[in-house]
Amino acid sequence: MLNSSNRYQERIRLARQILADEGVDALIIPSADPHMSEYLPKYWQGRAWVSGFTGSVGTLVVTQTFAGLWTDSRYWVQAPIQLAGTGIEFQKMQIGQPTFTQYLADTLPAGSKVAIDGNVLSVNEHDNLKTAFLDKDIQLVTDLDLLSKIWTDRPQLPDVAIYEHPAEFVDTTVAEKLAQVRAQIQQKQADVHLISSLDDIAWLLNLRGSDVEFNPVFLSHLLLDDTKATLFVDINKL
Repeated sequence: MLNSSNRYQERIRLARQILADEGVDALIIPSADPHMSEYLPKYWQGRAWVSGFTGSVGTLVVTQTFAGLWTDSRYWVQAPIQLAGTGIEFQKMQIGQPTFTQYLADTLPAGSKVAIDGNVLSVNEHDNLKTAFLDKDIQLVTDLDLLSKIWTDRPQLPDVAIYEHPAEFVDTTVAEKLAQVRAQIQQKQADVHLISSLDDIAWLLNLRGSDVEFNPVFLSHLLLDDTKATLFVDINKL
């Protein structure tokens, strides 16, 4: 049986093998899901699974010659302890220190390919990466799910049923809340509003779930226009 540090060394080795097989030069694994949540379902906890670092914020970068994890000051004590012996270098997120984006732009040769799962990439982060890589002739690849190739026993997405928030704890009806949002949509002269933030959806619809530990939310998206609200959710949750 592998000890803990050897386990993560093996996962980095496997990541590098997958990179070589796919013709990709670097892999970014952030702490993120399609809802930009801070706390994640187990399915999206790939950074923790590959690196062994369990903090809520951090980004893992793997190339053929380097593995590094960037995290903020909340985890500057925890991260070096959990990364010890893994071969993953601890990198501080702070002003004056290179970000993982800057590191990749500065160290990868022209023509390199950098992969990140586009499902967990915000528009802002996508634009930042594209801008940083453009002058370096580095290609951003967002349509490869390399993590699932590494994490072969990856947990399934949760399918626990959602439920209505008890009426005694509700002081504003769903209709009233949706009317408030629709007023803002009209004020912004927009036609529709897409909501992916899980806590916002749970609050708006007076619904709750248990897809994330210690957070009463459920995986979903909500599309709102003048006349209807459409909830996109796994049918097994209903």
